[in-house]
Amino acid sequence: MKYRNEKDVLGSVRLPADAYYGSETMRAYNNFQISGVKVGKELIYAYVIVKRAAASANMDIGKLDSRKGNAIIKACDSVLSGKLDESFVLDSFQAGAGTSTNMNVNEVIANKAIEILGGKKGDYRIVHPNDDVNMSQSTNDTMPTAMRIAIHKAINDSLLVEIDELIATIDKKSKEFKSIVKLGRTHLQDAVPILLGEEFSSYSYAAGSARSYIKEADEKLLMLPIGGTAVGTGMNAGNRYRKAVIKEIRKLTKENFSLIESPFGPMSNKIDELAVSASLRDCAVALNKFANDLRLLNSGPRGGIDEIKLPAVQPGSSIMPGKINPSMAEMMNMVCFQVIGNDLVVNEAANAGQLELNVYMPIIAFDILFSIRILSNGMKAFRERCVKGITADEKRIKQNLENDLSIATALTPHIGYAKAADIARKAFLQNKSVMQVCLEMKIMDRKKLQKILDPKNAVR
Repeated sequence: MKYRNEKDVLGSVRLPADAYYGSETMRAYNNFQISGVKVGKELIYAYVIVKRAAASANMDIGKLDSRKGNAIIKACDSVLSGKLDESFVLDSFQAGAGTSTNMNVNEVIANKAIEILGGKKGDYRIVHPNDDVNMSQSTNDTMPTAMRIAIHKAINDSLLVEIDELIATIDKKSKEFKSIVKLGRTHLQDAVPILLGEEFSSYSYAAGSARSYIKEADEKLLMLPIGGTAVGTGMNAGNRYRKAVIKEIRKLTKENFSLIESPFGPMSNKIDELAVSASLRDCAVALNKFANDLRLLNSGPRGGIDEIKLPAVQPGSSIMPGKINPSMAEMMNMVCFQVIGNDLVVNEAANAGQLELNVYMPIIAFDILFSIRILSNGMKAFRERCVKGITADEKRIKQNLENDLSIATALTPHIGYAKAADIARKAFLQNKSVMQVCLEMKIMDRKKLQKILDPKNAVR
């Protein structure tokens, strides 16, 4: 392998001759071999959009000459096409603020622009990573801007799409099961009857509520602190640049991003990102409850509730022949646990910001984007391989319903709570139905009892 040497403030750095990244990326690569998980493409591409917008804005206001500026724009387009993905080599766990990621992006764009202008990689006299690509910027305003763009895009392009698909599928099941009367349960004990469709409607409600919280939190991300530079004062940028760059960002993203009036807030505080993370956690809690309930209702097939059947997707045991587990629901549980854990990390990182900057932006961006990715992919798999194929075991549902003791609740308006409780207790101890005990005690005539104790009347 051939190498080239680059100099920075700390001295000389040796790196592969054909690498588009430069000395700062190489140092960070050597320093942070931590997780093996690279900075995600979502964040890198959002960062490149910021760099492209900045180049256009700097040309518009006369700070950057058009030869360099147009080369930078072409280099950004090359990155966004996916041709230079392998040049983004840094671990997600890295130095604070995201300076390493910013410089990785700056160096790759600069070296590609140098190539476009006919030079050799590393000849920063042609296009400089800091002076030209990073003009009017710092990590401290571009990182939160790129984060917000990436998170907003991921929420709208995948997460909300999958939530909507899942809600539609649950609603379809709710309609399919709308006439099936089943035993209700509270405290994991028998309760008054409910329609299976009504039970499923509660899951749709929870997912819909989670969606509204995500959408509400996402709206805050449309306000960007670009142009705040190091601490929010706008030093080395200025209002002309800020107005020009936000115009370009809107053009490139086709989203209604706007300049936040005071960049100080989102640069030093991560309260908006924390709200997004919390809404993802809420979504995970709702989905986890849904998956848990499906596992309970599917439990058995002989020794459990067994009122619904989940699709069999794979063998469930390496030792017990024929055993089938609720694999897709278990997968959904694990996704939800991870998202809930990610929210705790975001909470701690947001809590640890100091003075003019929160330096833990890399881990905040990583965990939020990771949560969005696994929630989106998890919901899709869960919907397609589990929820769509759920069926009701009406025979089993009927058996459980016929043994329901809580139907005695329907007698309360007619004979009072104490007497109804006595009947339920006798039915339990004597292993009889409520109807049998009522007839034996001659509470009222059979016809009236049948009407009162009819589960269909109970759910009406």
